Amino acid sequence: MTAPDTRPTGLTEADTPFPWIGLFILAGAIFVCVTSEFLPTGLLPDLAKGLGVSESRIGLLVTFYAGTVVLSAPLLTAMTRRVPRKTLIVIVLCLFAITNLVVAIAPNYTVVVVARVVGGLAHGLFWSVVGAYAGYLVPKKQLGRAVAITSSGATAAFVLGVPLGTALGQALGWQLAFTAMAGLVAILTILVVIFLPPVRHVEELHTGEIRLPGRKDPSVFGVVVICAITATLMTGHYLFYTFIVPYYTAVAGFSPDSVSALLFVYGGAGAIGLVLVGLVASRFPRASLAVSFAVASLAVLVIGLFPETTWLVIAAIVVWGIAFGGGPALLQTRMLQTASARVRDLASAWFTVSFNVGIGGGALIGGLVYDGFGLGVLPIIEAAVIAAAVVLIIVSDRVLHRRRVDAALRA
Repeated sequence: MTAPDTRPTGLTEADTPFPWIGLFILAGAIFVCVTSEFLPTGLLPDLAKGLGVSESRIGLLVTFYAGTVVLSAPLLTAMTRRVPRKTLIVIVLCLFAITNLVVAIAPNYTVVVVARVVGGLAHGLFWSVVGAYAGYLVPKKQLGRAVAITSSGATAAFVLGVPLGTALGQALGWQLAFTAMAGLVAILTILVVIFLPPVRHVEELHTGEIRLPGRKDPSVFGVVVICAITATLMTGHYLFYTFIVPYYTAVAGFSPDSVSALLFVYGGAGAIGLVLVGLVASRFPRASLAVSFAVASLAVLVIGLFPETTWLVIAAIVVWGIAFGGGPALLQTRMLQTASARVRDLASAWFTVSFNVGIGGGALIGGLVYDGFGLGVLPIIEAAVIAAAVVLIIVSDRVLHRRRVDAALRA
């Protein structure tokens, strides 16, 4: 914490060791962040009973959380742009620990809502900092591998964190689950203080150089395009995935007892996809993004067209998980490669906003379609939306490449 916020200088890219420890610490921080965000979903009935409110009101806790992120992330990022990044991560993790503890001892629903709103404030700032941190630790050519490592924290949260937290809460009480979450965050905070290397995130001006407003940075256009692609992809994904459990049981004919196994299969396949991202993203940064989401679109289309063919649905779930599991890491890698150093943190904030817009917007659209046309059309619509996003990815690649060529010719 007291170390200067600088990176080692005088080393060539070949001389700089790959920061395994720092990246795994970031992955751990992401794990506790994502688990904290979605733990109320797993413990929804227990929270409703314990706080004496309806399950729909507990469901609103996720909405309040995501809405707070959307409204606050860019502003808080701009306000804290001069604060050392490592210091900011420690502060935000402390807030996570406190808000989880407040939820555990909350006497009523109102206190829980306030704690979740504060958690949402911390969450948006957390992702704006952590999302860009890997870009300060490694050179551009290693971003794919670095982001794959840090993103493993989010995958582990869905595969292990939320299920284990849910099991603990169901066995010993939801208060203990949130208390344990607070303790785990505190441990990660200590590890961040000890092991996470500090970085220099403020780009110094050269002699005679004039500081431009962030909105005039040449990379802003590319960042906006990536955020639009991200919002489109997440909207398409969550309009179906939000209702995946009733789809499996009511449309695909799986028994309720098998749903948890199907979710685990999807999460495990996503982990495989993340490993593949680490292997191919740096070598094929442009093609891997379009190909992965194109495959995901086809897999979801198969689920929608042949819901009663059990073996085919399970195979499509595996392919869907592998293809989509690495998607967020690919998008984040593309964002870090596109954004210049001076706007990287703010770009991460808007990237977080686009994600949460997609999550909330997708759930809303999916609910409206569900009520109006039934569950059966949801995977078809997701496949169409993701396919449209793939076209947007291909077209935007050409446009951004042309802009870079024109800029180089003018220089």
